[in-house]
Amino acid sequence: MTWLITGGAGYIGAHVARAMAEAGERVVALDDLSAGIADRLPEDVPLVRGSTLDGALLRKVLAEHGVTGVVHLAARKQVGESVERPAYYYQENVGALATLLEAVAEAGVSRFLFSSSAAVYGNPDVDLITEDTPCEPMSPYGETKLTGEWLVRAAGRAHGIGTVCLRYFNVAGAAAPELADTGVFNVVPMVFDRLARGEAPRIFGADYPTPDGTCVRDYIHVADLAEAHLAAARRLTAGSTGDLTVNIGRGEGVSVRELIALIAEVSGDSTPAVVEPRRPGDAARAVASAERAARELGWSAHRGVREMVESAWRGRQVRAARTPAE
Repeated sequence: MTWLITGGAGYIGAHVARAMAEAGERVVALDDLSAGIADRLPEDVPLVRGSTLDGALLRKVLAEHGVTGVVHLAARKQVGESVERPAYYYQENVGALATLLEAVAEAGVSRFLFSSSAAVYGNPDVDLITEDTPCEPMSPYGETKLTGEWLVRAAGRAHGIGTVCLRYFNVAGAAAPELADTGVFNVVPMVFDRLARGEAPRIFGADYPTPDGTCVRDYIHVADLAEAHLAAARRLTAGSTGDLTVNIGRGEGVSVRELIALIAEVSGDSTPAVVEPRRPGDAARAVASAERAARELGWSAHRGVREMVESAWRGRQVRAARTPAE
């Protein structure tokens, strides 16, 4: 069994590659390195540099490495950018997926694991979001993830491919300092970045119908997320057919104000947050029901929010020590 991980040198991809390789799975990574870092990958995981839009390259990689399963993580994921460049997001996230699925079907690969997102749900007014909660995405990014799910399931039915779609909630933390998130698009590194520049963390809206008035979110440690991919891959390896869609979260909510207070405690920087107007489309509460993941994958998250923040902080400190001019 050999797994191709697209986006395998990215923040999440490298965690998945490491978790699968350490569990004894054979892995090859494909990444265009537009956001990925080659050094994140274990030495025994080969890296092919290229795009999932390149059908000829995909067919070559699938054949030369004897790929029998695919974990597809490569995608553009900035909500704001997707609003400004919707056609680009559809091309990168849906067009590339179509090209990959064509190559997968042609190569006879029978297992496909798709990286989706809680953004497919939009702004549901429920305490816990289940996989049956209606999907009403509020950005082109969310639309491309939902369209991707439809495409994956359709290809699975047409070509006899077992498929799993994992809907991530808010990802944070690092399994090791060298794997830390180097971007500033997720909430924890965004707050770290503002503090490092002497700026106050921002809270977008403090008048929501929540205990402290700020948005409540479900945060998942990236190492738990990687283990969920391993569990899903092994389900497919065991011969699971058809399709499965699963939320990946902890099933527990943390408010933005609570998260910023924890970041201040861990970092030692207690600069007060500033409250700014609400952002359009932000849900008051977005917390996963994790029951299906436990039932179908035998998986549940076991790392808490403090561990996420502490591990992300260690990663940032190591990175700063290596690049003092940053």
